[in-house]
Amino acid sequence: SVGSLADNEGQASDKYHRILEAAIKVFARKGFHSAKVSEIAREAGVADGTIYIYFKNKDDILIKVFEESLARIIKRFEEELKAEPDAASRLKRFIWMHLELLEENQALAEVIQVELRQSNKFMKEYVPAHFIEYLNMIAGLVREGQDQGVLRPEISPGIFKRALFGALDEISLHAVLRRKGKSYIKKSAEQLCDIFLRGISREGTVL
Repeated sequence: SVGSLADNEGQASDKYHRILEAAIKVFARKGFHSAKVSEIAREAGVADGTIYIYFKNKDDILIKVFEESLARIIKRFEEELKAEPDAASRLKRFIWMHLELLEENQALAEVIQVELRQSNKFMKEYVPAHFIEYLNMIAGLVREGQDQGVLRPEISPGIFKRALFGALDEISLHAVLRRKGKSYIKKSAEQLCDIFLRGISREGTVL
């Protein structure tokens, strides 16, 4: 599960993770711009000054929330995708897992889908190493499917990974903003699997 950051072993102190968990709640409740560092400290049960032991500022907290969350998501995806029999099945499972995360932790989903875009530092300065790793998981699955002969060889894994993520991101944003539930997420996952998998499958291949 990605429901909690605090159970991530070997990362940092309990206070560090408590601050991140508190930030998720405060950012989701008040919005990034309206949230105060003092409110995050109060939610985490630490002194205001403790925040600055671990983080430079509010933007830094937001970026670390993203980094920690995505690192955990990538680890989970890698483990679960191993259970799928082939590349096409793994791509389908990837799509489902991405959208299922919206239901698992709605506050975190809101922070990543909405509040992250409010940080100028994130949009302009942050080098998203984990995000690139996440996109490359998609590209790797496409290459694997091409090697297996079930996906069209002329499809660019680089273009496909951004196209699929763009679709997932837009649907996720819509789901968060409009408070969409399980039925919308299920329908979206089914539709995306159909659109993206059929669109890149070789003629005569059943996926």
